[in-house]
Amino acid sequence: MRANAPLHVHVSTLFMVLILLVGSLLGFVGYRMADRLISSVSEDLAQRISRETSAELRLLTEPAHTALQLLQFDPLAGLTQFEQRMTRLPLIKATLDHTPASASIFFGYPTGDYFFVRRLRDAQDREQFQAPADAHYMVRSIERQGSTPRGRQLYLNARLQVLSALSVPDYARSYDARNRSWYRQALRSSEVHVTDPYLFYTDRQVGITLSRQSRHASGTVIGLDIQLRTLGAGLARQKLTPSSQLALVNAQGEVFAHENTFIVPRGGTNEHPALTPLSRFGIPVLTELSQHIQLGQVPATGSLQQVIELSDERWQVTLNTLPVLGKTQLILINAVPRHELLAAVYDEGRAAIMAALLIVLGGILLAWRFARGIARPLSVLVKEAESIRHFDFGQTVPLKSYVLEVNTLARTVGEMKRTIRQFLEISSAISGEKHFDRLLPRLLDETVTAVNAAAGVLYLREDGGLKPACARGADGHAIDAAALRHLHRLTLPSHKDPSAAPPPGQDVPLLGLALSQGRVLSGPLQPVDMLTLGLSELGEQPWPPHAMAVPLLNRQRELVGAMLILSDTPSEADRVSFLGALSGTAAVALEAQALISEQKVLFDALIQLIANAIDTKSAYTGGHCARVPELTRMLAEAACAAKDGPYASFRLNDEGWETLRMAAWLHDCGKITTPEYVVDKATKLETLYNRIHEVRTRFEVLKRDAEIHCLQGIVNGGDEATCRHNLAKTLAELDEDFAFVARCNLGSEAMVPEDQQRLLEVAQRTWQRTLDNRLGLSQLELQRHPQDVALPLPVTESVLADKPEHRLERPAHDQMPKDDRWGFRMAEPKLLYNQGELYNLRVGYGTLTEEERFKINQHIVQTEVMLRQLPFPPYLSNVPEIAAGHHEKLNGTGYPKGLHQEQLRPETRMLAIADIFEALTASDRPYKKAKQLSEAIEILNRMSQRGHIDPALFALFLSSGVYKAYAERFMEPSQIDEVPVTRYLASIEQVRTDQRADVAAARTLASSST
Repeated sequence: MRANAPLHVHVSTLFMVLILLVGSLLGFVGYRMADRLISSVSEDLAQRISRETSAELRLLTEPAHTALQLLQFDPLAGLTQFEQRMTRLPLIKATLDHTPASASIFFGYPTGDYFFVRRLRDAQDREQFQAPADAHYMVRSIERQGSTPRGRQLYLNARLQVLSALSVPDYARSYDARNRSWYRQALRSSEVHVTDPYLFYTDRQVGITLSRQSRHASGTVIGLDIQLRTLGAGLARQKLTPSSQLALVNAQGEVFAHENTFIVPRGGTNEHPALTPLSRFGIPVLTELSQHIQLGQVPATGSLQQVIELSDERWQVTLNTLPVLGKTQLILINAVPRHELLAAVYDEGRAAIMAALLIVLGGILLAWRFARGIARPLSVLVKEAESIRHFDFGQTVPLKSYVLEVNTLARTVGEMKRTIRQFLEISSAISGEKHFDRLLPRLLDETVTAVNAAAGVLYLREDGGLKPACARGADGHAIDAAALRHLHRLTLPSHKDPSAAPPPGQDVPLLGLALSQGRVLSGPLQPVDMLTLGLSELGEQPWPPHAMAVPLLNRQRELVGAMLILSDTPSEADRVSFLGALSGTAAVALEAQALISEQKVLFDALIQLIANAIDTKSAYTGGHCARVPELTRMLAEAACAAKDGPYASFRLNDEGWETLRMAAWLHDCGKITTPEYVVDKATKLETLYNRIHEVRTRFEVLKRDAEIHCLQGIVNGGDEATCRHNLAKTLAELDEDFAFVARCNLGSEAMVPEDQQRLLEVAQRTWQRTLDNRLGLSQLELQRHPQDVALPLPVTESVLADKPEHRLERPAHDQMPKDDRWGFRMAEPKLLYNQGELYNLRVGYGTLTEEERFKINQHIVQTEVMLRQLPFPPYLSNVPEIAAGHHEKLNGTGYPKGLHQEQLRPETRMLAIADIFEALTASDRPYKKAKQLSEAIEILNRMSQRGHIDPALFALFLSSGVYKAYAERFMEPSQIDEVPVTRYLASIEQVRTDQRADVAAARTLASSST
């Protein structure tokens, strides 16, 4: 028989089924799309890393290749004497200095002679070669002119002065360059030969050697060593996520380089060292990869992707083939945890542009046939060229010559110096500006001045268009923000075409055409430009008639902004070229500063998010974390404005203000680890709930027992009046005792000894428990109960008791470390918590036990520990110290370190006053009534007299009116009353006078005793 059900059941079931089906389908589709996206992103990023790693390989070899091409013509290859070869050391030193990846340069001679120069980069190199501490270079030489080869080893300082010289006959006997692969292979070819990776004879490091024949001396081979360990640093810079793994291997799966590991030879010969295979490299994902894939399957172009399943993570692995290095086929392995792949934020890139200015000085042959008057200008030009070589771009010396070409050259050199000087000055100015808002007008002003223009407009890319960011009028003054709004927002071109031209018969704005072509354009300022840009709406201001449109493209050739430069004269080609060169630097500076600004905004938002989360976590703290930074800022501004007193010289720069603001926002971040029920404990018996209800129930049981006892007495023939009289008396006593316990539970009054004694007397009352108190308990609760005690039921218990299960031991992870590197000085209670009923009710004042008070105070410990673990930049390094010190006192009785006055920074003292004053006056705390303004000031005054807060800073707090300004902004009008500021200032001055007298007396006593 078919079961019947109401319609709402069928409809509900249908909707539930549909929702489940649609949700499952959407989840499946979303998962598949995310999976494809992960694969696509991984492949794209792997391709980028592959290209950049290839570029890194080229950067390692190309400078060395260039150096060898130059060294082949050097006469050192033909010198036969050691002393003659030593005279060429400055050239070798310069070559090593300009090829950072090179480890050494050496010459192998057909006679068997060998001349080797190695750079000692650091203390590790010096220790390896037993070199002196100030040695920068090492020279090894073998001369085979006699029957016995002679080996030498010299150590030189940075000025190529010999520090020590050794004789190494064993080296001369054991090493013959003519037997080395790099020597033999170079003799067989007229080009540069690149060896396969092998073990260097000198330092036993795996690397490659570039060698070629000398053009100056037949049979001599010049070599240059590059260590492969430099590839590891390059791979480390390409990491996509913190946990990703990058490795370079050959087709046999042997590792050449890893982003965090140097190549470790395992055996073999000098010519062919054995490299570490993937299966024994020690990284689980690479080990697993070696078992799942054959590296020969990786295509020569494109990539191969594989998903590796480990026990705790899935990895997206991409393999790319790199261009051949020597005879070794390299494969780049990029392994990224899938959960990190899409969460990683793109790195803002390596924000450094290598500006390589190669100035080739041609030797000017001074012919003796020419007159002295012609030679003198040439000598001046030589000095000008020398100043350029030494990066001295000062004023150009006026020069006149009878030779037209010399005058032209003089003008060209002068213009070149001015152009380079302007370019470097602008680059230095815009790269040194830390504030994005100030960078924009400065960039525009420097550019306009550099090209001798009169006016300009700077646009920034925003929301798919170009928005005017700043402008400079023809009068040389900046256009204000109100007038700037009249300039039009520009739309971006749909595509860039360097050959794009305006349609016939149609006027196109110059800036729009420059953006379409992606290059600097110049021309007259047309009416269409005035209308399109909105220049005609800026009043009667005359605009220069000629314009230069400058697109600002970053390293990826993406548009980040644009400039329109206006001048009174037509733009020459040199100015256009100069702007083209400058635009790249300007674009990179804008992009970098914008990224830094956005990161600061993001970090500030995260800080405020944490502070707001702490305030939201407990209603007892209210908006504390948001108001304390405001009050701290107001007090710091008053200190900076002080003209006299201890804080007359106190000033904060921009970095100091950022440090103070960040410390104020994070001063209570450790509260995120404090249990909420401890912070919110409103009564003595409260844990996760108020246990007074349990005590009430026991008293209710005692009252029922008394009634039962009365009725049983009457039933057994007792006098009813007497029984009921005794019952009434017992009930009254029980009510009175419970009322007393309940009053003690509130913690609003101090517990005098009589009250504590009465609690002990009340605890003598007992009641009968007939049920097992272990039933229904969690495993953790059962562990706190005595395991070997099983009392028969019923059990007689006190209405108030301190039981073993009330004592919670402090776990090891919550104990203060024995080797406390933070310097904390807080007495740590033995127990984590003591929930004993009598123990809690007998708390002298308030509701918190010693253990709970420590747990709350421990938030400042967690604040410092958490903040010390953050990688703050150097200018923010004082944030943990300031944030974690606001509970310290000037007399050394504060916590967590017990610091004294001279150990506390002024910012820390400001934060301490702000924290206390806000807590006293906050009106959003449900557990207490907010203090009147005068009451809060009185409390601060007493604290300053007791050495808890800085009296001078408290006086500034009053005299500057900070307290009143804060009250008007954040306090209820009913809280604000009159404060006798004059009386407090006089009292504070008296305290400071007494303190100075005490210090003077102490100094006098100390001097007399000595």
